[in-house]
Amino acid sequence: MSSVLDVDAEDWEKEVLQSSVLTIVDFWHENCPWCIMLNPIFEEIAEEYRGRVKFVRFNVLKNRRNRDVAVRNGVMGTPTIAFYCNGRYLGSIVGFTSKNRLKHIIEDFILRHRECVEQSTKFE
Repeated sequence: MSSVLDVDAEDWEKEVLQSSVLTIVDFWHENCPWCIMLNPIFEEIAEEYRGRVKFVRFNVLKNRRNRDVAVRNGVMGTPTIAFYCNGRYLGSIVGFTSKNRLKHIIEDFILRHRECVEQSTKFE
């Protein structure tokens, strides 16, 4: 079972905006070579943070409603990794990144937004 949840526009509100934990969203699409390269890295990191951080994959080109969600969330290119906590957008990075750099960025978000993260409930 994957530690990454695939989400569409129908689930966006529930799985991301109403999530009570730090949620990391990978905005991607299947025609993006950098997205495909990032995919296994995202999966590995999601497994390492299982139970502490929620990891979501969102295909921006799957349908018109998904594109609309991506546009509303400021996604201008893929891959974009965006961070949310309790429905609040915290920031994002655009483009491919290494596993070590992505882990460093995640740890930085956890530290900078400690209050939000500490108020999050643990999930499984």
